[in-house]
This record gives sequence, C-alpha cells and structure tokens, in this order.
Amino acid sequence: MQQYEFTVGQIRPIECVKEGFERIKKDYWLLFGIALVGGLIGGITMYVLAGAMICGIFFVYLNAIDGKPVIFDDLWKGMQHLGQGLIVILVILVPTFVYYIFAYFSLVAAIIGGGATAGEAGLFGALIVIGIIDIVVLIVLVSFHTLLTFSFPLIVDRNLSAIDAMKLSMKASWQNLSGVAGLVAVNFGLMLAGYIALCVGLYFIIPIMVAANVVAYRKVFPRLDNLQFQPPPPTAYSNY
Repeated sequence: MQQYEFTVGQIRPIECVKEGFERIKKDYWLLFGIALVGGLIGGITMYVLAGAMICGIFFVYLNAIDGKPVIFDDLWKGMQHLGQGLIVILVILVPTFVYYIFAYFSLVAAIIGGGATAGEAGLFGALIVIGIIDIVVLIVLVSFHTLLTFSFPLIVDRNLSAIDAMKLSMKASWQNLSGVAGLVAVNFGLMLAGYIALCVGLYFIIPIMVAANVVAYRKVFPRLDNLQFQPPPPTAYSNY
C-alpha cells in the first residue's frame, strides 16, 4: 500500500532548513501564530490536547510546504486526531516522566544516604553515578524520540493509527538515520541560536524548525497524488 511506502537517502538537513524557510516565509507570521496558539493550548491542557494540536500544526505546515493555502482555522482539524495524537504524546512523555521521578528520588536518597553514611566522598561518588545514568538515559530518550519524528505527520497525512504511524516512523527514520540525525543536530543548533538571542529568539525559530521537519517528511513520504502521476522506480521505496 502506498501510504506505507517511503524513500531512502533523500534528507539533506541544511537544504531542508533552507527549503522550509523559502516555503513558509510569505506566511511566516501566520504560521508563527498557529504554532504559538497550538503550543499554548497543549500546555494549558496538561498535554491532553497536545497531540491534537501538534497534528493540527503539522496539517497546516504540510499545506504550506505543499503550496496550499495556509488557514488559521485548519489548526482545529487536529481535533479529528485527538485520540491518536494523545497516544503518541503518552508514548513520548510517560517514559520521560517515569525516569525523572526515579532520578529525583535517587538524587534525594544519594544526598541523604551518602551524606549520612559515607561522608563527602560517598556523596560525590553517588552523584557521579547518577550523572552518568542521566546521560545514558538522555541519549536513549533522544534516540527514541528521534525515531518517532514522522509519527504526527503520518497520522495527518496518511490517516494512520498512532501505532501504525509510530511503527512506520521508526522504520523510515532508521533507514534514513543519517539524514534524520543530521536534522536533529541542525535543529539543536537553531535552538541554541534562539536561546542566545535572549531566549526570546527561540520562539521565532520554531516555525523554521517545524518547516524543516515537514520538508524532511516530504522527502521521505512524497504526496500520494504525486505518486499516482509519477510512479517512482521500485528500488526507491521500502515496504512497510
């Protein structure tokens, strides 16, 4: 089935950022407002509507990248994917919350136990161990989240369930790992630049980052109507 097919080796991170900015610059402020409102709604609802809002944001940005009209009210179309978006959000957030709760109590135990029984040396050693575990878990979480990069746009663009979208995202991201990892690194650089600009700059970078991610998505998952008129060679795609 075409909705489960994807290309390999098409992501060029810097080019994705450049192309993304070119595609959205005429509607930049509208897209900025859409991302801001969607993010605020996701936050104030304690992430209950975060998945739906992210789906709505990707719907609008996909239209922008595909050359379709950008309409603010299209943000609410993400509510059609409320349940599926929430599942992806839970898969992303629950492991993170569980780990940081564990890390918090481990740190408290290290401070109390280490200080009481082993003095400063024991406390220092315990903190080093916790720090190493933090780094390892952080790498694992970032890697896991990277593999889910395409989950939300797949729900919107291919109308997949959350489980199918995450499975396909993992497969496609793994087979395009260098490009996806490169894009994550570039986006991290953009975030640092935003923080340097008195932190406020981060908000103005977000539309460019989202656009770059959507361009990368389109490189891996071309529009289905384009596939119908211009079939790619069999070797260009991997089957789900």
